[in-house]
Amino acid sequence: MSDAAAAELARRLRSEWQRDFQREARSVERALSQCLKQEPGVPPVLRQAMAHSLLGGGKRLRPVLLLWAYDAVAARRRPLVAREQALVAAAGLEMIHTYSLIHDDLPAMDDDVLRRGRPTCHVVFGEATAILAGDGLQARGFGLLAAAGGPAAGRLVARVASAVGPAGMVGGQQCDLEAEGQSVTAAAVRRIHLGKTARLLAAALAAGADLGGATPRTVAAVEAAGLDLGLAFQGADDLLDVTGTAGELGKTAGKDAAAGKATWVRVEGLAAAERRTRRLGEKGLAGLAAALPPGPDRERLTGLGAMMWRRDR
Repeated sequence: MSDAAAAELARRLRSEWQRDFQREARSVERALSQCLKQEPGVPPVLRQAMAHSLLGGGKRLRPVLLLWAYDAVAARRRPLVAREQALVAAAGLEMIHTYSLIHDDLPAMDDDVLRRGRPTCHVVFGEATAILAGDGLQARGFGLLAAAGGPAAGRLVARVASAVGPAGMVGGQQCDLEAEGQSVTAAAVRRIHLGKTARLLAAALAAGADLGGATPRTVAAVEAAGLDLGLAFQGADDLLDVTGTAGELGKTAGKDAAAGKATWVRVEGLAAAERRTRRLGEKGLAGLAAALPPGPDRERLTGLGAMMWRRDR
């Protein structure tokens, strides 16, 4: 194959992959809207606040990771639940992620006014309602996980609860707050990034593999790869905070440096942080490929894994 033909093939495959991702993200959007509407008795303003943050765009990375990990396993094994149930679980996971964004943007936390290209929840609805909207999305998300998990419901809820709890995302956020403006090491930054970002991304992959019928050994290997990819994802986020613009990112740029956040960029410099992000991303991709059976579903998932840290927003 000539270089020109190889380049054209690569371009076509990227285009097909992007269409697949966009199609899956739209299916997640529909599921989110439906699941939000299905719960009766929610006060109208609270429902509006929840919808403002939940349905206001976003990458939908975590739910698609869950669904494509499910597909990569279910293609070769007997899944524990139907894909329709996996989609509901993915919607629940995205609700939990969105709750964390609402709370992260509050004045007492990162005090941000822009998220996903729109005013943040507390800017539109006030702090009290924003807090309650986050609380409501978290509770609704865990309810969906429990309802959709079938025989894996207990493991699914426990895995996500651990990933977002006091030893996971919440603990990572606490350490992140305490480290602002302080002298930190690269190892300390890694611990913060593991908690506040990587563990939930890894849980999404592990949950999908589990629901797809993977063995415990495969689930563990997928989760380990997800931790590396999650660290690379956060590393890329820190790099983009320096190199990107608010228009490109959909959120305020330059916030990390202004707040003295603990990042590899601050500790090591831009070039070393880029190299670290690349090493983690390549390790995660290799681990994910080794854990899953070969085929188009695995290739699609590893393409998503690469997008997590080779991105411009």
